[in-house]
Amino acid sequence: MPRLLFLIALLASAARRCAVVDASIVDGLEVGFYGQTCPEAEAAIRDVVNNEISMNRGIAPGLIRLFFHDCFITGCDASILLDESPAGDVPEKESSANGFTLVGLRTIDIAKSTVEAMCPRTVSCADILAFAARDAAVAAGLPSYDVAAGRRDGMRSNMDDLPGNFPVPGHHVPRLTELFGQRGLTQEDLVALSGAHSIGGAHCFMFSNRIYGFSKDADVDPSLDPDYAARLRQVCPPKNPNNDPQQAPKVKFDARTGERLDTAYYSELLARRGLLTSDNALIEDAQTRAMVEAFARDEAMWQQKFAEAMQKVGMLDVLIGGDKGQVRRQCRLVNGQEQQQQPQPQQQQQLQQQLPWFRPHFPWFRQRQPPRPLPRHPMGDLINGFFRGFH
Repeated sequence: MPRLLFLIALLASAARRCAVVDASIVDGLEVGFYGQTCPEAEAAIRDVVNNEISMNRGIAPGLIRLFFHDCFITGCDASILLDESPAGDVPEKESSANGFTLVGLRTIDIAKSTVEAMCPRTVSCADILAFAARDAAVAAGLPSYDVAAGRRDGMRSNMDDLPGNFPVPGHHVPRLTELFGQRGLTQEDLVALSGAHSIGGAHCFMFSNRIYGFSKDADVDPSLDPDYAARLRQVCPPKNPNNDPQQAPKVKFDARTGERLDTAYYSELLARRGLLTSDNALIEDAQTRAMVEAFARDEAMWQQKFAEAMQKVGMLDVLIGGDKGQVRRQCRLVNGQEQQQQPQPQQQQQLQQQLPWFRPHFPWFRQRQPPRPLPRHPMGDLINGFFRGFH
């Protein structure tokens, strides 16, 4: 199969970029990159993703979110998958934006182990994540689209890269537009990618500020549909600082078609049933509201714009070429670290008896070190209530 050079879309917001935190769209990825070195890789990853989603529909939004969270910070380098950083930094996955809310890590582990058995040290974790996010979107109802490959895996991960550089549920359109623009993404990309909220959901603490104690004049955000707000209050009790966030109830973003990636999300926004502040913000700004209305009317157009935006995201600050990054043998560890943590033989034997497809190099069965306490981040405490992710 001849390789097709992946063409870069013109970026209308390039002039908005900031020198400190900006990402860049990198040329050099190719559709069909593994056509000669591992021709069955994409099919194998798709099979793993489809099998995982058939057992847990929450895997689909989880993988899309995992891909976005990886690419938006330091680029699409699979840094979000690392359990440990060689530099000793607390990795991205342990930040308040990620933590226990990350879904799909096991799916990536299975896909990586499957591909490693077919083509050792060939397919990067960053590419696997990009393929898996596409396959998750397709499994949820989106038409398939090409994913260019050739990314290499990064060797660092630091949770301190997130605060101030990542969109959070409390943001409004000006700040969201600024953050997306700094990464070469347009306001249209912002609105199109927000459509991923047609699947998945959010924990109550992500939006409790809208249904309890909203302001001194209103207990409930008046921009919410009253009946919708009443239903949310039935599910979500008032916020209690002593409650375990991991046990917090969850609410679907889209109560109508919550397992299908479609434009019902935009119709719900226009009906004042947007769950998060950042969702509702899209209909309060004149420019983004016009896009919401257009996507609500034309699902085919939104599907195309969503796929194009995902392709753009997948090109952010990618590492290309043998002199950059590496192809990890395990997605959770930089090469060399995995030799320090070997799986226990007795555990391998038991699992092989129970699971015929088990391969002993599956990384989540290695002996893990006790979790380290997270350091307090000066900004993290201020935004922690908004900053936790959703899936």
